[in-house]
Amino acid sequence: MTPYFSNITKAGLGLLLAVAVVSCNNSTETKATNTSSASAAKEKGATVVYVNSDSLLNNYEYFKEIKSKFEDKSKKAEADLKTKGAAFQREVAAYQQGAQGMSADERANTEQRLARKQQELQSYQQNAGSALQSEEMAENEKLYDKVADYLKIYAKEKGYKMVLTYSKGNSAILFADESLDVTKEVIKGLNEAYNKDKK
Repeated sequence: MTPYFSNITKAGLGLLLAVAVVSCNNSTETKATNTSSASAAKEKGATVVYVNSDSLLNNYEYFKEIKSKFEDKSKKAEADLKTKGAAFQREVAAYQQGAQGMSADERANTEQRLARKQQELQSYQQNAGSALQSEEMAENEKLYDKVADYLKIYAKEKGYKMVLTYSKGNSAILFADESLDVTKEVIKGLNEAYNKDKK
């Protein structure tokens, strides 16, 4: 059995980040030159910038913590299910070895009991998976909200009208000047905000 949630993937959460659009009063529209910092984008009057969601997720402390939390929960759920499954298999093996010495009624009763246990085990697996999925969805929503809320404030302060997300191999952006990349500055701000929240 594979872990339920050992893969909170960059692509999955990158899609959640989607596009954060921010309306500001600044209506300047000029082209940015080929430099590589957020300050350069601001100095050149850029109104649209982008964030690399792969880098963001790899370096955002909150994301790293929830990813680690779900990997641990997934491993525990898998280990628990493995233990229950092994116990059930031992019961089945014991029945198969002793079946010849049982009466027809004993065999029928044991088979019914084992069938019920198998159904219970399957239900347990499904319920554990559903519970983890629900929790993961709630955490993904929190992650999206944290990033989107931060970007609204960040864009307003910087005078950006739009913040796009870029992910290698999964993006509508084919080319963007590096001067429009504000990823490092956004990561720094998000981590600072998260560390304040933790205190």
